[in-house]
Amino acid sequence: MTEIAEHEARLAAALDRIEDAVSWVEARETGAAAPAADEVAGLRAALEAERAAKAQLIERVGALRDKQETVVAGLERRVAELGEELDRSAADLARQTALVEQLTEANRTLREAATSGEAAGAAIDRAMAADLAALEAVRAMERAEIDSVLGEVRRLIGEAADA
Repeated sequence: MTEIAEHEARLAAALDRIEDAVSWVEARETGAAAPAADEVAGLRAALEAERAAKAQLIERVGALRDKQETVVAGLERRVAELGEELDRSAADLARQTALVEQLTEANRTLREAATSGEAAGAAIDRAMAADLAALEAVRAMERAEIDSVLGEVRRLIGEAADA
């Protein structure tokens, strides 16, 4: 905020000098006395100082723009990564939902076989296969979550090393 106030003060001073220069030109056209050489030198020096300040501000704005573009590109890349991760999680969830439905059906078949007193070897096999598939899916989801966490930790370590 102090930079803004400083720039405002510099601009106001520059406007005052411009007003003085306009007055000088008007006075010159009307035949009034010309300003002193030291006043002209002061105005030229002020003009050069303002040009230098403008160049510095342009340089700062350029640096800020570059930094902003870098940050935005990094954020866009991260959003894309998170979108892909979300898509994988949605696919895993759909697979888990299907396996739960299979497991529920196998359990229903086992319950019916148990209440009717049949020896349901095929039903037990289907239930065990569905249960095994569900456990494998849970393990795959847990592995994907661990990989995601490790990837994030690696990214943070890389950022810390770069800093």
